[in-house]
Amino acid sequence: MTTTTAGGAGTPAPPADQSPPVPPPAPKRPGRSVTGSRRLIAAAFLLPALVLLGALVVYPIVYSVYRSFLDREGTGFAGLDNYTALFQDDTIRTAIENNLIWVVLAPTVSTALGLIFAVLTERIRWGTAFKLIVFMPMAISMLAAGIIFRLVYDQAPERGVANAVWVGVHDTFAESGGYPKARPLPVHPLKAGGGGAFVTKEPVRAGEPALLPLVGVAPDRMPDDARPAKPVSDPGDGITGTVWLDFTKGGGGTPNVVDPKELGLKGIRVEAVKDGKVVATATAGADGVFTLPASADGSVLRLPADNFREPYNGVEWLGPSLVTPGIIGSYVWMWAGFAMVLIAAGLAGLPRELLEAARVDGANEWQVFRRITVPMLAPVLAVVLVTLMINVLKVFDLVFIIAPGSSQDDANVLALQLYRTSFGTDADLGVGSAIAVLLLLLVIPVMLFNVRRIRKEGRR
Repeated sequence: MTTTTAGGAGTPAPPADQSPPVPPPAPKRPGRSVTGSRRLIAAAFLLPALVLLGALVVYPIVYSVYRSFLDREGTGFAGLDNYTALFQDDTIRTAIENNLIWVVLAPTVSTALGLIFAVLTERIRWGTAFKLIVFMPMAISMLAAGIIFRLVYDQAPERGVANAVWVGVHDTFAESGGYPKARPLPVHPLKAGGGGAFVTKEPVRAGEPALLPLVGVAPDRMPDDARPAKPVSDPGDGITGTVWLDFTKGGGGTPNVVDPKELGLKGIRVEAVKDGKVVATATAGADGVFTLPASADGSVLRLPADNFREPYNGVEWLGPSLVTPGIIGSYVWMWAGFAMVLIAAGLAGLPRELLEAARVDGANEWQVFRRITVPMLAPVLAVVLVTLMINVLKVFDLVFIIAPGSSQDDANVLALQLYRTSFGTDADLGVGSAIAVLLLLLVIPVMLFNVRRIRKEGRR
């Protein structure tokens, strides 16, 4: 079949079942990007962000690297002296060691607790409320958290919660002495017996009252149910005596005499010692009176050192040995909730049929958790762990607030040392810049690992 054109020439017509040829696409107009936007307009939109990025990120990094090669005044070239000083100064070495402890402990413990909380709260009815409580510390600033834990770790049990709990548990199993400052005067019939104990200067005899006066007991250390000391009028066949506070408020008392206003020392333990052996013991009552059997005749009375042992004041949480673990504990208190929320979100996306299939095949909950839940949560756990590692490398607020001046060198970290070195009357900006560069070098590998992991996840 042919068709006739205006000039009379015939051209073959396409077959009936064949569509007419598609014209080739028009060539792309020069000057347009893939999205069709002009490159100049795209650059105009990106320019403010690039300027801010250069001013706030690139320029400080470049200048810090440049400044780290200059001396303290910034006028002379110091070479690698500032970097050499990082490993020669004991304070900076301690900061580097503490940073390593932080990087290992804080992210690991926070992630582990977050994983445990996320798994356990998935099966309880009030799991949402528990997650809210655990996550609430994230709403508190580092400064406020530092002030809170400075009080929590206070050495005084009446102010520090940690020591109040610790002392309460300790005193449940090992009670402290009731009169830690009690002591006899030279005119009293007692003398030091070694090891903190006091003994009578002469042996006691049956039928004669034994007087054991002491002083130095603060009014607030006296028992609430203490009664006026009672002088012994009829000793009997055994050894009967009085232990009392030989002090009269307002004066007027007579030494070695039980005056009416003087109180008995309730609870003091009295031992009868003969030939180096304890033959009898007794405890003074509320009025200070004690009684020993007749077998104690001729023995020396001893007030053991347990009566005068100083009260247990707990643990020095902010001392040189525990200050870093204590501060890490406050960090975990804040960031365990962050880890829990991210892990719980990943846990909600796990295919339940795999977990149920494992249980049907006979796996217990520990095996399901270890062999299925944790491996499938590995990408989420990596995100949490890497994020916290980058965060702890920059930790400053908690250490600066919680650690007292006496142990701040022991709790020192690189970010705090950067501040201490770069500011103040003895500032050395050369060493401070070197510390900043060192921090950057420590963060870069973690960031590269995170970028590679994100790209790998994107290719899946």
